Amino acid sequence: MRIGSRIESPQNPRVKAWAKLSERKWRDAEGRYLVEGAKLVREALLSECRVEVVVATERWSADESLRSLAASAGAEWVEVSERVMEKLAVTETPQGVAAVVRKRDVEPETLLADPVSVVVVADRLQDPGNLGAIVRSVDAAGATGVLIGPDTVDPYHPKAVRAAAGALFRVPVVGADPAVWLPKARASGIRVVVLSPRAQTSIYEAEIAEKVWLIVGSEGRGVSERTAAFADLSVRIPMAGSAESLNAAMAATVVLFESMRRRMFS
Repeated sequence: MRIGSRIESPQNPRVKAWAKLSERKWRDAEGRYLVEGAKLVREALLSECRVEVVVATERWSADESLRSLAASAGAEWVEVSERVMEKLAVTETPQGVAAVVRKRDVEPETLLADPVSVVVVADRLQDPGNLGAIVRSVDAAGATGVLIGPDTVDPYHPKAVRAAAGALFRVPVVGADPAVWLPKARASGIRVVVLSPRAQTSIYEAEIAEKVWLIVGSEGRGVSERTAAFADLSVRIPMAGSAESLNAAMAATVVLFESMRRRMFS
């Protein structure tokens, strides 16, 4: 483990560079993002992701377990002042430890190559918490990954990273144009299904155990006509109560776990 000098000032050039990662344009330009909190930092260090640097206050620098993980992962360790941590943190109550993580380089072909190939296609989602929760559900349900359309919020947005609860380090998340990859999925024998509250077919009637790509849109605007045009089938989640619909993350989760149930218990 490389140990950098303690940084006291929020005006330090390295601190300014790390703080820029709160903005999408800098995350895209540098291929890096920031994670906050001991749990996420530990999960990142234990994953196959490349953790470049762990930034910690004095309290966390005394944590031998965390420092050992950082050493094993080959991450640099930099102790910082509380003022520096406050500049880097986007949460209201900073935990005193963060890490700069390199984005995973995942190609869309990875999603096609998986024998199960159960993929959520996020179309026009704007709520980072919803997107992060979808990534978490994909992980929990043993699905393949997530394809992020160009009009969807950044999966590395701080709120999305927190909502994913570590799943972002494990689940293949690919930014790609659905108009390019949905036809390729169909040509590979994968069924493309769009989730819509107005669909005639229930998810309990559709074939969704495997080799299915599920298009999920935003609550407000739904799925774009451009993306929906590639679907083989529209499906809905039956509602027994008075609610008209579920939010995107909840809806995707229901379908993902129904798919898992069929693969594992049918």
